[in-house]
Amino acid sequence: MLTFLIPTAKEMKIPNESYPHALTSKSSAIIQEMSQMSPEELGKCYKIKEDAAQKEFGRIQAIHNNTAPAYPAIDLFNGLMYRYIKKELSTSEQLYLNQSVFITSSLYGIIPANFPIAEHRLDFHTKIKVQNQSLKNYWRKDYDNFVAEKEQIVSLLSSEFEEVFSAEIRQQFLKIKFMEDKDGQLKTHSTISKKARGAFLTAVVEHNIQSIETLKDLQFDGFYFLEDLSIDDQFVYIKKV
Repeated sequence: MLTFLIPTAKEMKIPNESYPHALTSKSSAIIQEMSQMSPEELGKCYKIKEDAAQKEFGRIQAIHNNTAPAYPAIDLFNGLMYRYIKKELSTSEQLYLNQSVFITSSLYGIIPANFPIAEHRLDFHTKIKVQNQSLKNYWRKDYDNFVAEKEQIVSLLSSEFEEVFSAEIRQQFLKIKFMEDKDGQLKTHSTISKKARGAFLTAVVEHNIQSIETLKDLQFDGFYFLEDLSIDDQFVYIKKV
């Protein structure tokens, strides 16, 4: 069975329905560390302005005090990729999503797409230490262990998230690349990639993809698999514009 990994997003949109919030011991250690920081310290840590730092201070204190509501991660995140992921799913599509799609988080670790999380702002570039480790080092063993239990990982991650995994673990991933063909010139950039990741994931869920070979048959939002540019550990999808 294939397992798809996707990144978090900075932008969030609060869904209508909330759920109880729970933290693992590893996540609690991060919140404990951050809850001791003042808004000014958070601002320097995040490299954000005073009003944004004050907002984040409030979020962290709410999580720390167990008063923060939680929402399904895939509904809470509202970055460009997430806006291109189909949300209204059939029962079978929802089951596939729950079993096959996981989000890589710097606060929660690797979580199922619908795992309830609190509103927060944190990524692996944030300059904080937990148990004298960077966030990447802090999570590396857990991330590596997750992969060890899976048959095949399909990575829709940026380098920021892939670098949390050990180098030898990353070599096991099948990476997906998206390109646009404009008058014979192949181009890629973050906007193309983010939109295409969401559309790709939607197609994967809708077609109940179970194998690497069936990935090659996918067509979505004008993209199709291009064998000439693809290799064993990287599939390339192209769209003519």
